[in-house]
Amino acid sequence: MPLSLYVVDAFTDRPFGGNPAGVCLLDRAWPSDRWLQLVGREVNLAETAFLVRRSAAEYDLRWFTPAVEVDLCGHATLGSAHALWENGPAPRERLTFHTKSGPLTAAPAVGGQIELDFPVTPSTACEPPAGLLDALGAAAGWVGRSCFDYLVEVGSDAEVRALRPDFRRLVALGCRGVIVTAKSADPAYDFVSRFFAPGAGIDEDPVTGSAHCCLADYWGKKLGKDEMVGFQASERGGVVRVIRRDDRVGLVGRAVLMSRGELLVKPEEG
Repeated sequence: MPLSLYVVDAFTDRPFGGNPAGVCLLDRAWPSDRWLQLVGREVNLAETAFLVRRSAAEYDLRWFTPAVEVDLCGHATLGSAHALWENGPAPRERLTFHTKSGPLTAAPAVGGQIELDFPVTPSTACEPPAGLLDALGAAAGWVGRSCFDYLVEVGSDAEVRALRPDFRRLVALGCRGVIVTAKSADPAYDFVSRFFAPGAGIDEDPVTGSAHCCLADYWGKKLGKDEMVGFQASERGGVVRVIRRDDRVGLVGRAVLMSRGELLVKPEEG
């Protein structure tokens, strides 16, 4: 039987904004990792989410970039919940996703938004590794490292937006990616950011939910706030509202279903 395959723009309320994610609903068995990676490469979006149903409101979930499997992805989780609710496989209630990063939930929120419950990923101050700031072309006010990424605060919103990194040099850092951030010049937002992950096959990710698990902790402590709004200043742009809750972070945003179709290639057994 063909497999359902969707494209959802996440962390946006308009088509062609936010971060597009592939969402593939599988049968009750996992195909081989090789097949999943080939589909991720074929779909060729920042991440493709693959789901196996446990029950009406519980799914196993994995995420693949065009190059690698990743341990945590926000926008493709938001896209998965939206696709499941919009197309009927799941009731419009809290969903639980079982992932490499533990159980994650998605719940309907006010005004058609979706709230994800994710683990916080705090950063610790560190010396910038050789080549990081040169590759970014930026002067850092602060550099830290989370379990996934480097976090770099620069002096202004304008500096974040103007960055033109050398992606080939960033690959050599040996981490998932680099988050660059600053306090927002626009009073509608608390902070701005951009996210670069060439080592994971994504030069610049349009809107990165998992990066906001780090940004929420960093800016929450710096600004003394538990609820904030972040704007990811990529070409597509996207908005993530964050809510700090001890060792968890609520990530709130909207999504737009862009397409639905069928994957006709038979899964390769694992």
